[in-house]
Amino acid sequence: MSGSKVVAFVGLGANLGDAALTLRQAIDAMGRLPRSKLMQASRLYRTPAWGVEDQPDFINAVAKLETQLAAHELLEALLATEREFGRDRLDATRWGPRTLDLDLLLYADEVIDQPGLHVPHPHLHQRAFALVPLLEIAPEARIPGYGPARDAVSELDLSNIQPLCVDNETL
Repeated sequence: MSGSKVVAFVGLGANLGDAALTLRQAIDAMGRLPRSKLMQASRLYRTPAWGVEDQPDFINAVAKLETQLAAHELLEALLATEREFGRDRLDATRWGPRTLDLDLLLYADEVIDQPGLHVPHPHLHQRAFALVPLLEIAPEARIPGYGPARDAVSELDLSNIQPLCVDNETL
């Protein structure tokens, strides 16, 4: 799909250091990705850790990009951005604390299952911390192979998802 413009959604998360500042800076960095344009970003949300629960709460958000990068190129650019923010995926505990986590949630309406690249994100339909900010900026979002994202979120406990502010203007 390289060359044609597609819409992609990226989940952001962090729970080490000033996580809110890191997410704001990472959103800005995504706006500078090659052949891509940052279209919108959700508010920031405080959420409990998922997977490994004995760690600080996460700050999460979702960004909407228009990109001409192929899915694997976009993923590589996101992983490079993580490294710029001090993330070492090779030396990290799965679902453990991190300076920055960037997940390619959706890439157009494609289903991609390749080593290291799975779109839609395999756990998207189970993760309120990704679905709530996704639906904030894309209320009609669909998860390929699953259906409307709003159907997935309706099955989840949302009581621990707390917006940090009213909108990005107040960050």
